[in-house]
This record gives sequence, structure tokens and C-alpha cells, in this order.
Amino acid sequence: MDILENIKKIKNSIPENVKLIAVSKFKSVEDIQAAYDAGQRCFGENKAQEMSAKYPQLPQDIEWHFIGHLQTNKVKYIVPFVTLIHSVDNYNLLKIINKEAIKNNRIIDCLLQFHIAEEETKFGFNFQEVEEMLKDEQFKTLQNIRICGVMGMATFTDDQPEIRKEFSSLKSMFYKLKIKYFAEKSYFKELSMGMSDDYLLAIEEGSTMIRVGSAIFGARNYQK
Repeated sequence: MDILENIKKIKNSIPENVKLIAVSKFKSVEDIQAAYDAGQRCFGENKAQEMSAKYPQLPQDIEWHFIGHLQTNKVKYIVPFVTLIHSVDNYNLLKIINKEAIKNNRIIDCLLQFHIAEEETKFGFNFQEVEEMLKDEQFKTLQNIRICGVMGMATFTDDQPEIRKEFSSLKSMFYKLKIKYFAEKSYFKELSMGMSDDYLLAIEEGSTMIRVGSAIFGARNYQK
């Protein structure tokens, strides 16, 4: 497995405006350092404590993206340094992120995770829930978070038309929110969708961020 070659191959296959998030969950500090040495600067983790343990061991100019289901009691571990939380899947979580961000004197960039897959196991808002949240008076008081776009995970399937349909639905929700609630906010611009098996399809449907793990680091290792 050649991490350098894998990163080069992926970057050559995607447009310049699409950000590659190297999904480094369960990967060693050495593997992440190898990817860093290959020029990669954005890494995605899905366990708060694992991410906070890796953070001090690696170069400080890394952009850390949290991409997994985030429990409210784990927010405090990542708020001091996280660049972007992709997976805000409920209103209460957003309030807790804001509260911890205040303690750290930071404004935390967040994406709203939508449930777009056929699988029940995936987390996420539906569109009505997001609208209710955005209209809520308390939402307007959350000054230490910034909603920068949306995220979603497609169904784990080989059915390409199904995956495309799900990505298309996420893009549609992104534009509806942009027009109705974020038209004046230049930072509301991220559409995080696409992983190792479907990122090219996601880019065709408008993805601005892809989350790629096994295509960079090889097959997953679940030792932890």
C-alpha cells in the first residue's frame, strides 16, 4: 500500500474545488504522518477521544474534521481544535457545541447531517426538523456555531441510480436552505458527500467535500 500514490491518484481524479478529507479513523499516527508528508492536510475522524489523542502527536497545521456520530458528552474533547464538524444530526447537539465553543472562545463550523439513505442505521435530520430549528428563536442566540452546509451518507449498495438519487436529494436540500435561510451567508457553501466507493458520483452531483479512507489507507482495521 502506497499512501503517497493513493493520494496523488485521488487528487488527480477530482476537481480543484473539491476538498479531500482523508478518513484516518482506526489508523495509526504513523499512517497519518505519511499522508501528511504526501501533502494531505485534512483528516477525518469519527471517535472524539481517538481524535483528541492523535491531535497533539501530529503537525499543528492539520485540519481535523469530525465525521462520525457525536455524543453530547464527547463534544468537549474536540471543540478546542476541530476545524469542521460534519455530523450535527440533532438540535440539542448543536446547542452543546455552542456551549463548549463559548468556553473555548471559538466559533465552530458545522454541517447539518441529513438522513438520505434507505438504511435506518444512519443518523440525521429530515428537512422539516431543520426548518423548525432554523426558525426557533433560541437558534438565533447560538453565536458560537456557524452552519456552513450539509452532509449525508448514501445507502451502502452497488445500486448506482439509488446512490445518485440520494446525493441529488441532499443537493436539493442544500439549495433550498441556501435560498431560504443562508442567501446572504457566503460561508454556507459545503456539500459533504461521497466516500471511497462513490466519491466520483458524489462530485457529479455537486459535492464540495469527499470523505475517503480505504482508497487512501487500505482496508479498514477495527483493532480498536
